[in-house]
Amino acid sequence: MLLIIGAVIVIASVLGGYTLHGGNLAVLWQPTEVLIIGGAAVGSFVIANPMHTVKEVFSGLLRLLTGSPFNKSYYMDLLSLLYEVFDKSRKQGVMAIEEDIDNPEESPIFTRYPAIMKSRHLLDFITDYLRIISSGNMAPHELEGMMESEIESRQHELEEPAHAVNKIADALPGLGIVAAVLGIVITMNFLTEGPEKIGLSVAAALVGTFLGIWMGYGFVGPASIALEHTAKYELKAYECVKSAIVATVAGQAPQMAIEFGRKALPTEKRPGFQELNDHVRSK
Repeated sequence: MLLIIGAVIVIASVLGGYTLHGGNLAVLWQPTEVLIIGGAAVGSFVIANPMHTVKEVFSGLLRLLTGSPFNKSYYMDLLSLLYEVFDKSRKQGVMAIEEDIDNPEESPIFTRYPAIMKSRHLLDFITDYLRIISSGNMAPHELEGMMESEIESRQHELEEPAHAVNKIADALPGLGIVAAVLGIVITMNFLTEGPEKIGLSVAAALVGTFLGIWMGYGFVGPASIALEHTAKYELKAYECVKSAIVATVAGQAPQMAIEFGRKALPTEKRPGFQELNDHVRSK
């Protein structure tokens, strides 16, 4: 929703100000300029990035339109899931959770949290480290170091789409100049046609520069920043899991372990202590 609202504000402000200043909107309609700039941007994006990054960018942009799943409700479900696993392990022994972590799709605990089940990478992260806990006697600081290393690697993966989009945003003003230069080249053919024809052709060429800068700084650049924010909220889920698992390995009770995880969440999406407690009990 914020993406759509922001785009509407950018369009209304620029085009509205242009119109109020006496500009003619029809002059800005230059589909060939859009083809040159947009096509070159997409082509350079495909050249510069591997296929998995291209797919991640388009899926990330779709999430910007539909909304990020990493909200307060998601985090509460994540902490509730961890509490149930920790509680079962504490009451029935570590071996009791082996079936749950080996087959989460059939686990009565994991299947109660469909939002977490959809996050395949995070689900694997949880089950892998629960498996390590159940199969070994690793010290908390050793486990924490291993988890931090994986989170750092995951951070680079999650931020890759934002960096790729940002590079295209930086290139768009230059591609706008390319379209403008081509427009001036075409204008050279109209030198004998009179000032009106030449003026319209030069205006069309300058629209290319305008579109490149406007698209780069008004839409694509901000979209890359929005992708960074989405990546940040997903990373917070990993840090939440890390804090809770390390706390439970250190001997903390389940309720206290998830409190460590809760404190790792961003304040604007962090559930309150009693709010989380009520949610865990309801589950």
